[in-house]
Amino acid sequence: MSEKLFGTDGVRGKANSWPMTAEMALKLGAAAGRFFRRDQNEHRVVIGKDTRRSGYMIEYALTAGFTSTGMDVFLLGPVPTPAIGYLTHGLRADVGVMISASHNPADDNGIKLFGPDGFKLSDEAEAGIEALMQDGVPLSAPGNIGRAKRFEDARGRYVEYAKTTFPYRKRLDGLRVVVDCANGAAYRTAPSVLWELGAEVIPIGVEPNGYNINDGCGSTHPEAAAQKVLETRADIGICLDGDADRVVLVDETGHVADGDQIMALIATRWAEDGRLAGNTLVATVMSNLGLERHLNAKGIDLKRTAVGDRYVVEEMRAGGYSLGGEQSGHIVMTDYATTGDGLIGALQFLGCMVETGKPASELARVFEPVPQKLVNVRYKQGAQPLSAEAVQEAIAKAETRLGHDGRLLIRKSGTEPLIRVMAEAVEPALLDDVLNSVVDAVQAAS
Repeated sequence: MSEKLFGTDGVRGKANSWPMTAEMALKLGAAAGRFFRRDQNEHRVVIGKDTRRSGYMIEYALTAGFTSTGMDVFLLGPVPTPAIGYLTHGLRADVGVMISASHNPADDNGIKLFGPDGFKLSDEAEAGIEALMQDGVPLSAPGNIGRAKRFEDARGRYVEYAKTTFPYRKRLDGLRVVVDCANGAAYRTAPSVLWELGAEVIPIGVEPNGYNINDGCGSTHPEAAAQKVLETRADIGICLDGDADRVVLVDETGHVADGDQIMALIATRWAEDGRLAGNTLVATVMSNLGLERHLNAKGIDLKRTAVGDRYVVEEMRAGGYSLGGEQSGHIVMTDYATTGDGLIGALQFLGCMVETGKPASELARVFEPVPQKLVNVRYKQGAQPLSAEAVQEAIAKAETRLGHDGRLLIRKSGTEPLIRVMAEAVEPALLDDVLNSVVDAVQAAS
């Protein structure tokens, strides 16, 4: 194994191709089991998954690996990723595993690992597990092999916990809610939580067949929920992704609100209530400039991180902040969860609707976004376009022209040979001109 196994969010790839093979999953399970099983006492791991067909293969391979090093395995079945963080800590497990490729197509899959505190593993822990995989993992004696069993109460425990995050003694009576579960991990939990809180629930994306996860539905395709909201005259639409750690919302007019708008509302409300730790929101470099301006006008600080919810969480934990997330819909609330939680994020928004009596359309348009465009430029193998002098000059000129009225972000994709060029500007004409100048330079050097 010469290539680095862990990426920015665990291990991910196409099912039955490296690294998402049964063989690799077995080795990973054994290495992770040995890494966390430091003595002869009983140790346990919880394993959840989304609804991909390949999840069975990965689940059983991981189970074999963990039990071979003496870990007892609790198999939770399809549950949202945030439920793994919650149950790893709640069940006093040494490690938690979520088998999911999040918003990716069904042919992909992934493995996310959580430590005993319910948070995703650090870079150091991942490096330690990779080192064990390369050096070889000592297996347990026959009498110390672990056991595996289904844990039937996992979904119910998460449902009950999620309801406790809704405002005390408030209900959703009288609200008609469309919830699109992306044919993924929350296809049972999300409708149950909303119904038990009193909403009239119209579920879509709740018929998984192993291959239709994220297929024309969920947070990456909110048009399905928007159509259903208009068709049924619903008050709001909630769009989750395949593992339910992200959310986008649809108001009663069919307008889509992304993670920036949701974070803006929650941050503003929490700041007013004195609940926003450090009076700070943590977001990535992709969040809109309009969000930053809105927060600053309210006296709220915005700290930006690299793209990826793990970097958001790292900054939140380091600074003691309680709210963060991504434009894509990861909403991280450390008062409630150890990772992004799409359902609990939606419940916070619904709580604002109930407490204020305002429609979703009013609450979901907190700030006016600064025009933003993103262009992906593919480069040839071995090329280093960002190092080219002409590209550096184009970037410098673009940043000078934008000044304080815009932003420019250029970064290399971590999974594909792409340069992502993102620009924001108050003036649309300036936005197009600046973006095109940089894109042209990158293309010429690619």
